Amino acid sequence: MKRNEYKKAKRKSSKTRLILKIGLVLTIAAFLTIAAYGVTLHKKAELAADRAYEPIQNRNGRSTVKEDKIQPAKDNVSVLLIGVDDSDDRQQGDSNSRADALLVATLNPKQKTVKLLSIPRDSYVYIPEVDYKDKITHANAYGGTKATIETVEEMLDIPIDYYLKANFNAFIDVVDALGGVEVDVPYERIEKDETDAGTIHLMPGLQVLDGRHALALARTRKLDNDIERGKRQQMIIQAMMDQAKSPAAITKFGDVIDALGDNIKTDMQYKEMLSFLEYAKGGMPSVDTLSLEGDDDWSTGVYYWKLNDKDLQQKQLILQSHLGLISSLVPNVDDEASSDSEENTKRVVISPSEGTDVK
Repeated sequence: MKRNEYKKAKRKSSKTRLILKIGLVLTIAAFLTIAAYGVTLHKKAELAADRAYEPIQNRNGRSTVKEDKIQPAKDNVSVLLIGVDDSDDRQQGDSNSRADALLVATLNPKQKTVKLLSIPRDSYVYIPEVDYKDKITHANAYGGTKATIETVEEMLDIPIDYYLKANFNAFIDVVDALGGVEVDVPYERIEKDETDAGTIHLMPGLQVLDGRHALALARTRKLDNDIERGKRQQMIIQAMMDQAKSPAAITKFGDVIDALGDNIKTDMQYKEMLSFLEYAKGGMPSVDTLSLEGDDDWSTGVYYWKLNDKDLQQKQLILQSHLGLISSLVPNVDDEASSDSEENTKRVVISPSEGTDVK
């Protein structure tokens, strides 16, 4: 090899090594940046979870600080989602506010499925706190989160393992932090905003909504009814789940945590929250949405949603089976949860009114 050719080859080799070194340094730097971001998010989330933690004492003779801890990553669990309007404009506070949205989610890790049941806010049900029937939305005003949980347990004949209570600000800020949600708006309407002012103009069609418009769509029921309202809430929750699992959302999780801030309350501790991430491994779980059938009832001069007893019983069986509270389903009921692990069949249905823990 001639001297000049040797020098050129040596320079080329040096440049290649330099490029490789630079690439290695950049890769390490990127990894460290991601790791540091993850540590920051972890700490931020842990602090937020500590602020949000609020166990309910003496619920049906027991506390939500459970001696026999449920493991969401392994056990079938139920979560009650409560949306309340505790805005400064209403001046009611969290405990005196009505529950504007109620949804029950049951999660089955073996099947990797979620049942999401929407409860119409005007459902006429028995409220243990006051010992008479009324709209389920009033339970929170009568006795806060504890009364709401007990009412739902009484109505569905299942234990509620966890609750998550959020106000309008949390909903708006989380949707905005995710960059909005894509939903199909069914109609055009001028709707109330979070302060009850008619400033939201909804337009029909598939579109990305910000937090304020998504909240207005979730709340409105003037052009249909509570059942359709519940379906819209389920649609928006599904859209939020889809947005949260997108690659672009990874960099927004810090904003989501900030958005939650002091606007949520839950009896889940941070480690329990993390265990729910197991559901997302290998893809998000399948979500089956359910509604409670019924009829409009003006017989007392006050509007109620009178639940259909046969449909309510069917939905009870679906949720009980999904949670592993019954070993098999009766005919004509969703057979998706007909087989559950022996580990979960140890939990039996006991009416909440009996004041007995359900495990």
